[in-house]
Amino acid sequence: MHRNSGWKRCAGVATLFAALAAAPLAAHSQNVMNILNSLGGGLGSAITGGKPAPAAQGDDLISLLTQSMENIDEAKEIEIGRQLAALLLGAKPAHPDMALQRYVNRLGRWISLQSPRPGLPWTFVVLDDPGYNAFAAPGGYVFVTKGLIDRCADESELAGILAHEITHVTSKHHLQAIRQSAMAGVGTQLLASQIRTSNMAGQLVKDQLLSLFRTVYTKGLSQSDEFEADRSGVAMAAKAGFDPYGLVSVLQQLRTVTPDNPMFTLTMSTHPAAQARLDYLEQSMGRQLDGLGGSRATIAQRLGSGNNAPPAPAARPTPAKKAG
Repeated sequence: MHRNSGWKRCAGVATLFAALAAAPLAAHSQNVMNILNSLGGGLGSAITGGKPAPAAQGDDLISLLTQSMENIDEAKEIEIGRQLAALLLGAKPAHPDMALQRYVNRLGRWISLQSPRPGLPWTFVVLDDPGYNAFAAPGGYVFVTKGLIDRCADESELAGILAHEITHVTSKHHLQAIRQSAMAGVGTQLLASQIRTSNMAGQLVKDQLLSLFRTVYTKGLSQSDEFEADRSGVAMAAKAGFDPYGLVSVLQQLRTVTPDNPMFTLTMSTHPAAQARLDYLEQSMGRQLDGLGGSRATIAQRLGSGNNAPPAPAARPTPAKKAG
């Protein structure tokens, strides 16, 4: 099978990616607290033990969700994600390890620079939760649990997971699912109407929003969305310089998880079966992963050495010229 153009990356292009990313990454790493605080919900304060900021009311969020997709431009998409992230963080605290938060932000930001939408305000958060889960909110917000990180054998596995979630954001998978759920709910439309004509209590709005989001995130996305995130995530992680088999390794591990394992309940219930995802990757990519190497440093090695810099995109092997 011929390699598609997304995998043909010469050393010159790789060097260019590294040069373009160097300054933004340095600035991003130095201002992690500012970026985290911009989420709302007092994430930065929660990490450092300060007083949390007030939670978002959500009035304008419902109004945004009842608009057509054509009217939800990037600025509105980011606002939806910001308010959703604030609400989600109100239910689950961020992990207090700032070194880990900086590392995951740096890693995720680097991978996002290889995505179709590098200009989003990408923010990555480690949640203080022993379960195995990762999810994203519209506009560039990605969350992973500490339990998931602890179960990653190496950096390439975490990179594959982050790239999968980044694809959900760039393809607007959650935005479309949330909006469809909002438009389908008569109660939500009535609530939006009441907001525009009266002073409704903020707590009621917040409760309605949490119910709406819980429905989407517990039900999960469509199988086609998950398959797309796997395929694009593998390509994106490889483009960022990581071993493309990282996500494959994750799926191979998930294939062995027993259905009654409580740490994996949500992940297993909201995604297609691991074997189906592996079969799809094999059918859609064939032998395209062969010969593509990349970083397989462990997360502990990165954190222990103090070198959190992600690898430059690896040069891809060029096809051999035919004789004659």
